[in-house]
Amino acid sequence: HEPIVTTLDVSMPGMDGYEVAQNRKADSRLQNVPIMMITSRTGDKHRQRAFDLGVERYLGKPYQEPELMRQVNEILRR
Repeated sequence: HEPIVTTLDVSMPGMDGYEVAQNRKADSRLQNVPIMMITSRTGDKHRQRAFDLGVERYLGKPYQEPELMRQVNEILRR
């Protein structure tokens, strides 16, 4: 099954979230699966880099569960 949404963090072991996002968006099978970045790196340069790679949502940590669910629901309604 194809995922319906992907959640990533910028800081991950082995490959950072930017690299994963870039690889997913370059893969024709996965390029239309929305990506939500959830990270403690909330600066404009980090956020812009994610959006430039095609990330649909960028949520800073700490976050509230209702906000996470609102963002996921908005993605799924598209």
